[in-house]
Amino acid sequence: MSAHMKELTKGLFKENPTFIILLGMCPTLGVSTMVSNALGMGLSVIFVLTFSNMAISALRKIIPDTIRIPSYIVIIASFVTIVEMVLHAYVPSVYAALGVYLPLIVVNCIILGRAEAFANKNTVLDSALDGIGMGIGFTMSLTLIALIREVLGSGTITLFAVGGWDGVIEIPLLNESPIGVLTLASGALLVMGYLKAFFNWKTSRGQK
Repeated sequence: MSAHMKELTKGLFKENPTFIILLGMCPTLGVSTMVSNALGMGLSVIFVLTFSNMAISALRKIIPDTIRIPSYIVIIASFVTIVEMVLHAYVPSVYAALGVYLPLIVVNCIILGRAEAFANKNTVLDSALDGIGMGIGFTMSLTLIALIREVLGSGTITLFAVGGWDGVIEIPLLNESPIGVLTLASGALLVMGYLKAFFNWKTSRGQK
């Protein structure tokens, strides 16, 4: 596997930001009640992480070390503002559902962590690949948690509404007797714990 491909794929399993590195837990547990919310947050993080990584990498030799972190936050905040305006204009339901977690992307430890640990030390191309890979890994993790919680907890799958369709797919058997606890914060921690255990098991098997 080429070096560029490794940078792109490491965030999916080997260095998955949610299940392996355990970053970004607040939005992971807070917005994973519905699949549509998870997808909205995940796509937002992919955009912000990729472009902020690229900008920080391009400016890494210009930004003084003494104001490094504040500079990162200003760059990240600029891309978060773009995401907020786009969601508010075109997907207002997702914008409203994400609430405070959307502006908090500015200080999300995944984005700040990748800026400090990777983009500050690598080329623009590698930083872009790192951002895309880590963003996709985060989106996959968030969507998986939301899918389990919503299907088993509510008996539905909520996607983006299009036209006259309300975006909700009902699953009859599960809809009749849902496991309500999975829609609560305790349910989020329960699902997260089991998935974390699964990823630990997969990682340990891959190292043998």
